[in-house]
Amino acid sequence: MLTADRPETRLATRLAFLVAGFGVACWAPLVPFAKQKLQVDDGALGLLLLCLGVGSIAAMLLAGIINARYGSRPIILAGGFGLAVLLPLLAVAGSPVSLGLTLLAFGAALGSLDVAMNIHAVEVERAAAKPLMSGFHALFSVGGFIGATLITFLLSTNIAPIASTLLASVLMAIAMGFAAPRLLRASHSKTGAPLIVAPHGSVLLLAALALVMFLVEAAILDWSALLVTGKGLVSDARGGLGYSIFAIAMTAGRFGGDFVSTRVGDRAILFWGGLATIGGFALVLLAPIAFLAMSGFLLIGLGASNIVPVLFRGAGAQRAMPAGLAVAAITTAGYAGNLVGPAAIGFVAKAAGLPVAFWLLAALVGAVVLSARAATAPRA
Repeated sequence: MLTADRPETRLATRLAFLVAGFGVACWAPLVPFAKQKLQVDDGALGLLLLCLGVGSIAAMLLAGIINARYGSRPIILAGGFGLAVLLPLLAVAGSPVSLGLTLLAFGAALGSLDVAMNIHAVEVERAAAKPLMSGFHALFSVGGFIGATLITFLLSTNIAPIASTLLASVLMAIAMGFAAPRLLRASHSKTGAPLIVAPHGSVLLLAALALVMFLVEAAILDWSALLVTGKGLVSDARGGLGYSIFAIAMTAGRFGGDFVSTRVGDRAILFWGGLATIGGFALVLLAPIAFLAMSGFLLIGLGASNIVPVLFRGAGAQRAMPAGLAVAAITTAGYAGNLVGPAAIGFVAKAAGLPVAFWLLAALVGAVVLSARAATAPRA
């Protein structure tokens, strides 16, 4: 049986993160095609896209429970192969109902994979006795870049959506097939362990901080272009530059995150990373020229890059509840931030302006700075 501290087990974990990022990113370029094919308006499309989030969150809650009994390996395999099977079905769905149901299932596969791979990563990192979590999360970002680029390229060369998604599915299936025999057989599976535990103790704090950081990422994805174009810093055509810089900085920061964590510790990452994120927001909001604003997005990406991996590491280290259920709680809170965050920013922006909404985001990140000690305190 494989042990957790083996190179092949680490590779399998990285492949799981890569497939998760790749799979969800493959769907994004298909959205315009789905809208045109189904002839739905923006409101109906928004409801359909919500199905993905609903499926993800529902599956995350179940994945923690299933993991407590059977371990993370079967969930990772079901989620990864599920993405491969369901992606082409998204391209051929012929009605809003069929697309909604497929998105619900696709979201469930993604959500269950997300929880299980993080639980697996906690086990592998613990066995290695050194930080690995940032590197695992970096592979999710790399997968997202590859997936979006591949599907966009294939569609731009007039290859049909079904053919494009079938190719992507084959690649995902190969990766999961390679990872399957290298995954741990019984990660965090304990006979008699409780199947359901309400989040409590330090897990509530970690989950709240995860919600904040996922909210930040979602807000920058959905609203940063409007912020910088609304201030007249860049043209509409270049509005997405801020998010691109943020995403690149976050990926680069995560590749170096394990090294930094080894040198300075998790508490310093939360404290200084949070301060850097707040400074980046201030630079974006106060900058009179585009270069300074884009530097702010760079600073946000670098500052925020390793906060979420540290929170997941904390979920594995705490003793208030089983680690698998703690990871599920933190993942679910993060996705909730992704779901409700953009809408909440929109409400605030409508009432007080988009800059005020972004200042509020910066203030929320202040909770990470103030909670750095509590979030990383040793647990009995």
